[in-house]
Amino acid sequence: MKKTFFAAAAVIAAATTQPAVAADIPVKARPPVIEVWTWDGYYIGANGGYSWGRSKTTAQFFNSGTGALISTSTSKFNLDGPIAGGQIGMLRQHGQWVWGVEADAQWSGQDGSTNFTCPVPVVGGPCNNITGGPGVGVAPTATFNQKLAWFVTGRARLGFLPHPEWLVYGTGGVAIGGIETDGVITGVTVLGAATSNAFSYDVVKMGWTAGAGIEGRISGNWTAKLEYLYADYGHVRGSGALPTNFPPLRVQFDSRVTDHVLRVGLNYKWGRPPQ
Repeated sequence: MKKTFFAAAAVIAAATTQPAVAADIPVKARPPVIEVWTWDGYYIGANGGYSWGRSKTTAQFFNSGTGALISTSTSKFNLDGPIAGGQIGMLRQHGQWVWGVEADAQWSGQDGSTNFTCPVPVVGGPCNNITGGPGVGVAPTATFNQKLAWFVTGRARLGFLPHPEWLVYGTGGVAIGGIETDGVITGVTVLGAATSNAFSYDVVKMGWTAGAGIEGRISGNWTAKLEYLYADYGHVRGSGALPTNFPPLRVQFDSRVTDHVLRVGLNYKWGRPPQ
């Protein structure tokens, strides 16, 4: 009887102490997962800044009745103003080199103006045929206003990583701009009365752009950048007329429009941010 009791007690003791022994065995912890920041991926963002544009415009006054060229003058003026917009792109990283493409669209407040004059001698001349009475010696003029209302670019990007989270890059590609032009031509009628006529023309011009920038990771999947671009939109041509002038006039305009863009941007890259 005693042997049976002691045997049962031993079985119970073994059953109750076995889990405790197993629980005391240390479990090896998993090593922490360390993710490395990469520039690979798609991104979207917003930007803002300021642009210093330039218009070199030549105005030619013609006698619209005979087609004869009367005078030519050239004026250079600024097209300055704030800009704001957004961008979307893709980057691929190979070691310390990063390449990709980006497209952006910008609202622009850049505008400027100038004036042109068709010279007139004291009495009469090809711009004003009046030789006496009211209106004699009055020189016809053309006010000229120009605006870069918006622009978009499509560019390649190629950069180098001086630090894993800092990208220094060059960029270049196509620039497309909406350029709006308007003004008023004033002169005198055959009776010497003041007369004027407005003109306007809007064009979309394709040109090229190139620049450079620096971009860095600020937190998670967010990056910030500082970027400079130079854009050349080529020549913008248009005309205005003042048929009531004496003689009737036509003014032909030819503008070479360029732009210097400086902007800051904020991008978000798709993907899980490093821990």
